[in-house]
Amino acid sequence: MRLKNAIVNLVDSGPLMREASASGNLKVLASLLGPAFRGLILQRGKHTQNTVMDATAPADYLWTYERAHPRLRKLYEIAKRDQWNSSTDIDWSVDVDPQNSDVTLIPDSFLPMAEHPLFQKLNKKEKNEQRHAVLAWLLSQFLHGEQGALFAAAQVTTSVPWMDAKLYGSTQVVDEGRHVEVFHRYLDDKLNKMYAINDNLYVIIDLLMRDGRWDMKFLGMQIMIEGLALGAFGTIRSVSQEPLLCELLSYVIADEARHVQYGVVALSEYYGQVGGMSARERREREDWVFELALLMRNRFLAHEFYDEYWAHAMGRREWDAMLQESALMRLFRETMFKRIVPNIKRIGLLSDRVRPWYAEMGLLSYEHEPAATDLSARDLAASLT
Repeated sequence: MRLKNAIVNLVDSGPLMREASASGNLKVLASLLGPAFRGLILQRGKHTQNTVMDATAPADYLWTYERAHPRLRKLYEIAKRDQWNSSTDIDWSVDVDPQNSDVTLIPDSFLPMAEHPLFQKLNKKEKNEQRHAVLAWLLSQFLHGEQGALFAAAQVTTSVPWMDAKLYGSTQVVDEGRHVEVFHRYLDDKLNKMYAINDNLYVIIDLLMRDGRWDMKFLGMQIMIEGLALGAFGTIRSVSQEPLLCELLSYVIADEARHVQYGVVALSEYYGQVGGMSARERREREDWVFELALLMRNRFLAHEFYDEYWAHAMGRREWDAMLQESALMRLFRETMFKRIVPNIKRIGLLSDRVRPWYAEMGLLSYEHEPAATDLSARDLAASLT
């Protein structure tokens, strides 16, 4: 049975596997193969209560305690000032009722299947049930991503080579733990529903945990995953009428704005060092970031939701095509890359060599959007609300 399931997963993952290493970089392809096999084929993130990964990160002790990075020092002061207590600062007494039509969890425009004839035939209760499930699926993936961010932040704090970055990193570890707490509490107490990790997200987390280079963890988590989260959280907050969710997301957005800014400041300084990185190393990072962008684009195919509600009605390829063209996916692609592409450019990884790849995906139009360092953390958060 396990072999049969693996074969089925291999067939279903064919388009994603063929897309892997679109950059043609063999080193990047080699790094992706293990995580892709474990995530897409074996589906290690599903059907189990825990997964053990061989995470690697060196511990870089700094015995001089030199504070030589003023922008990171300023960010650390902001992080200390803006800490919040999820138990006392959020009103958890708010009742969340998916069947309450006066308080819409998410609008129809956020439902990828809203225009499908089969969905239109459902009664009001059935539509609200699927609306509730779509939100649970989205928040579940954010929860799983926040756990990955918690582990990555802890690893980076030990290995980043600057004391100012270590001190700021300690606040991000606290932030990510708080995010895991609030998303799990909302899913468990209010929505009473949680989905397993999406296979593409598992591949990304597996990839980041097993790479020992601190800047690669920064690239994957601070620039890519946190950049996506920043845009996605702001989008959901702007369309939801549910007051508890909106309050929760407002707090999380302020934290995420700092996290993205942390990544851009640290990597722009590191990659900007003369002689700090060879041309070959820079090419690898440019290609690696592009591959992650493709994986993150595919992260929102919502196969876990599809398996529960729509597998009886259509094949997976039909579902994928419908989802890719949905207003939800267009909105997420826009908000995701609007945040990510300017930051890739700011840290020096949007070279003339890779620009045609982003142009083919229609993403270069976002390169002139403000990068994280062009705004304060509060301005970044405010721009999303």
